[in-house]
Amino acid sequence: MAATVQKSFLDGEQGQGILYLVATPIGNLDDMTFRAVKVLKECHIIAAEDTRQTRKLLTHFDISPEMLFSYHEHNKATSGPELIRYIIEGKNLALVSDAGLPAISDPGADLVKLALDAGISVVPIPGANAALSALIASGLDTDRFTFAGFPPRERKELQELLQSFGASHGTVLFYESPHRVAKTLGVIQETLGARKVVLARELTKRHEEWLRGTAEECLQWLEEHPPLGEYCLVLEGKSEEAEEQERQAWWQELSLAEHVAQYEQQGLNRKEAMKRTASDRSISKRDVYNALL
Repeated sequence: MAATVQKSFLDGEQGQGILYLVATPIGNLDDMTFRAVKVLKECHIIAAEDTRQTRKLLTHFDISPEMLFSYHEHNKATSGPELIRYIIEGKNLALVSDAGLPAISDPGADLVKLALDAGISVVPIPGANAALSALIASGLDTDRFTFAGFPPRERKELQELLQSFGASHGTVLFYESPHRVAKTLGVIQETLGARKVVLARELTKRHEEWLRGTAEECLQWLEEHPPLGEYCLVLEGKSEEAEEQERQAWWQELSLAEHVAQYEQQGLNRKEAMKRTASDRSISKRDVYNALL
């Protein structure tokens, strides 16, 4: 199969339209770009995750498309092919999410694949993004990073995911709800130990707030200040210093049982000794417990 080439500003002249991925503000309407407004005004169709939310945005910028189309996770199987048909017939279509860049942790990615399979040009219209906004102001490493979307709900799956990042030097970006952020921080602390964490909420809005510290410190703060709003969780990668310390660690040649026993000899009870061992090795307490059964 030969590689395909897209000339974004030449395509769309052969009778079919273009799929535009248009970024929208993540809170502050002033973050809407001139180009985004221009493209939305010129497109025949706008496909939106929540048409009620998008209608407010369009009204603010005096945008009146020929059609405002509902496209979301629950109707993408039927709506996707219909939208592709409109583009093939010559309609330019703009896809937006409720906030930020479409196709990131939303069904827009499926529409992009359908469009490319149909030979349709896909053109990004950049703008606000919550995860990258949180990253650049986090104070953590920005050279290498991974966006992991919403973390798994199940504890075991979350532990496995965190362990897969355990040896990585890159920063990890998550989205998390206020109802689950404390639980996620707890699992991070258990699994990865004293990693730095940054929690950003209400980005670009009046009540924008940043919380920086270790997972344990942030968890303690949230216990006194109940979480509000959606969070971007920025997790520090493994530092080269920590990696070197591990290589030189006193426990390197010990088995898990010997490691725990060393702490018990220092006066710690078994539970605390297992917790300290897990933290030393950047593994979960459950892994230590299971190994000692």
